[in-house]
Amino acid sequence: MRLLVIEDEQRLAASLKRGLEGAGYAVDVAHDGRVGLCMAREHPYQAVILDIMLPGLNGYRVCARLRAEEIETPILMLTAKNGEYDEAEALDTGADDYLAKPFSYVVLEARLRALLRRGGARTRSVLRVGDLWLDPAERGCGRGEVRIRLTAKEFAVLECLARRAGEVVPKADIAEQVWDAAFDGDLNIVEVYVSALRRKIDVPFRRDTIATVRGGGYRLVERHDH
Repeated sequence: MRLLVIEDEQRLAASLKRGLEGAGYAVDVAHDGRVGLCMAREHPYQAVILDIMLPGLNGYRVCARLRAEEIETPILMLTAKNGEYDEAEALDTGADDYLAKPFSYVVLEARLRALLRRGGARTRSVLRVGDLWLDPAERGCGRGEVRIRLTAKEFAVLECLARRAGEVVPKADIAEQVWDAAFDGDLNIVEVYVSALRRKIDVPFRRDTIATVRGGGYRLVERHDH
């Protein structure tokens, strides 16, 4: 799941990036409102964390422009102080939630999970392919009643496939969603995670859910038992 953080305080932005990546998200960062707006237009982020006080274009205007362009990505706005005016204006310009600085990282992540659970145009509460299910907000996965434990990166790879179930998803698309826009490593890392996923979601259940498309990538499909 790929997120965009638009925050001009570089130490805070770096801290958020580290924390969210540790929780399994891929995170892009913009330190300027205009740059952030362009990135939010170009990429299908699952959520945007948006500061109000930004150079170039403030957070209110970034949010308003995205909504005017019918980009419905969920937005969590960071307000400068705990004031009713800031909070009301954040919601009035189209933000889905707000959080006043200074804030607890634990609270921010909880608010983000709640935002993703409620969802926007780009998110659904639970993703299903046959009896395989993923809950992006709770980071849960299972087959039927049986829960399956995945690492953060395994979950992110599977979520990328599940959001495009039935489609061929190129390795490059998976890398971009899971490892962020700066990824320039070996795309074979995707194979490593797909193999690990098969050992967890397919082999124990006698399934063959992740299909390899030669020269293309991977496709998540519902298949019968071997």
